[in-house]
Amino acid sequence: MNKLSAYISGKVFAAFFIVLLLILSLDVLSALIDQLGDLRNDYNLRQAFIYIGLTIPGRVNEFIPLATLIGCLVAMGMLSSSSEIMIMRASGVSLFQLMRLVFKPTLWLIILSIVIAEFISPVTDQWATSHKDLQLSGRDQSLVLQSGLWHREADNFMHFNVVQPGGVLYGVTLFKFDHSGKLTQTLIADRASFQNSNWLLENVKVTSFSDDKIIQDQFTTQLWETQLTPKMLSYLSLDASELSPTGLFEYIAFLEQQGLDTKAYELAFWQKCLHPLAIMSLVLVALSFIFGPLRSSTMGYRIFIGVVVGISFQFAQNLLGPSSLIYGFSPFYAVLSPIIIISALGLILLYRVR
Repeated sequence: MNKLSAYISGKVFAAFFIVLLLILSLDVLSALIDQLGDLRNDYNLRQAFIYIGLTIPGRVNEFIPLATLIGCLVAMGMLSSSSEIMIMRASGVSLFQLMRLVFKPTLWLIILSIVIAEFISPVTDQWATSHKDLQLSGRDQSLVLQSGLWHREADNFMHFNVVQPGGVLYGVTLFKFDHSGKLTQTLIADRASFQNSNWLLENVKVTSFSDDKIIQDQFTTQLWETQLTPKMLSYLSLDASELSPTGLFEYIAFLEQQGLDTKAYELAFWQKCLHPLAIMSLVLVALSFIFGPLRSSTMGYRIFIGVVVGISFQFAQNLLGPSSLIYGFSPFYAVLSPIIIISALGLILLYRVR
């Protein structure tokens, strides 16, 4: 049984990585075409390649479910076409045992997905974002750029052109308002760094507004008091879909303390947490197709069905997720519902086979 397990695992892994490479190549080519429209200032074609290279771990994690589905269809379909599955069944290997042998390599792919989502892609995505923003900003860091990010803290609004890992900011702009909503002060700094538990602003220009006058001051350095930490800024600089599950959990708590809306981050959190279940459900439906309606189909038809099922599953999650934000039902159920439906489909098909 160990040799059989290694044999099936090898087939599944080989098919998975081939499918993943093909999907990833098409996605990278599409991303490169998109980046051509952003080429300006110091952001040239070489920098675009660096940016895309840094985003590859996140792209890999995004395509693992679809690649696993098609990979299992291809691997098990080849075994079925060559009558190897029939021989296994005739030699006493049950349908349940075959499924268990396929789920073994799937568990390793799930572990790979968890490691990428938690430890790798958030870091590389942040480096990619900061690298691109830094190149787009050019030499004048004092300008407020569209590529930067905004944040609110009480009655203060702040904008950062570039947020780099480790607590380094470029192009810091702060707007301070009083309780009546009147602008009282603006602060512009070329750079900010986190040193000894404090933020230190560099090349600071401060403009204060009162009823009858405007006062302007300049400082070489100035301390900046804020609740933001480099860790929180790393969460702020990324989209919800790019954060790790742990990062999403911590940032949701931070937003709740600020009295801000957390629904979008809750949706991303449940998508990350239920990602392994999504992969398992897709593998289950792939096996049900191989042992059921697709056992005598051609390889091309199996791949076509796999793509259709994978895209339909992704479409359902992409539809229900934003719908939960609009209509107010739980993001947890929005993410879980397609998983339950496709798992039920797989179990029904497998039950009919037995």
